[in-house]
Amino acid sequence: MRINWFFMLDLIPWTASICQRTKGEVVAVDGKKLRRSQEQRRGRDGIWMVSAWASENRMVLGQKKVDEKSNEITAVPDLLAQLDISGWVVTLDALNTQTAITKQLVDSGADYNLAVKKNQGKLYQDLEMLFDGFEENHYQSVSYQTAQRTNEGHDRQEYRQLWVVSDPEYRAYLRQAGRWTKLTSLIKLTTVRVTPTKTETHTHYFISSWQASAQSFLNAIREHWQIENGLHLVLDIAFREDESRIRKDHAPQNMVVLRHLALNLLKRDTSVKVGIAAKSKMAGWDSDYLLRVLCS
Repeated sequence: MRINWFFMLDLIPWTASICQRTKGEVVAVDGKKLRRSQEQRRGRDGIWMVSAWASENRMVLGQKKVDEKSNEITAVPDLLAQLDISGWVVTLDALNTQTAITKQLVDSGADYNLAVKKNQGKLYQDLEMLFDGFEENHYQSVSYQTAQRTNEGHDRQEYRQLWVVSDPEYRAYLRQAGRWTKLTSLIKLTTVRVTPTKTETHTHYFISSWQASAQSFLNAIREHWQIENGLHLVLDIAFREDESRIRKDHAPQNMVVLRHLALNLLKRDTSVKVGIAAKSKMAGWDSDYLLRVLCS
């Protein structure tokens, strides 16, 4: 059976009550597979869970299991419907760049920043041609903003530069611009990664209803990618989620909810300056610390 304890029923309202709402905060929505929940001999694929991650608060706002024989496209709208996301900027990967989702977000009072890849056919082609034209003319007579950032570490260097155009004149070049609710900004991001052995260059496109500076867009995109380090990687390292062989009935998704709850509680506690894995061990060893975490 699914978890039905009174404190789990109130998980989302509880999370909302301790979340410090900041207008323009990025809420990243992304999916993660529970790898060991897969049972090949029974023909069961692993369970996918979609989570909403508040980047500034560093908290899980909610989660939704992806139905079998389906994908994130059906789970994301259900998850968003559970959340009060007004005033926030929701970021999604290209799989979820869907016109219905943009309408749902705008109707909920949120803005969106959505990745565009080749699965979006005409939209990707139009953005690519538009920005290629800008570059050929060195952005002459084009109203645009740009921002850049360089990061170094781990024997590599990463350079990012972003361009954003928001003039309605440019949106008119998109063949299906009217399908995207409150479409405001068109974005191109170029990333260059240099290591001792090779140099890689990648181009990314985005559409957004958000009116913000180029630097804000650069930060928002970076925050979306950080869900991997801030949530997924922590779940694997601190709670060893990918090693969990819990598979029976609803137990895998129940455990995801419990891990998210534990993660939120441990992140909220600032009485000790150690990582989540160490805090988790401390809570198991020290009843006083456990009580402090639970009452935080």
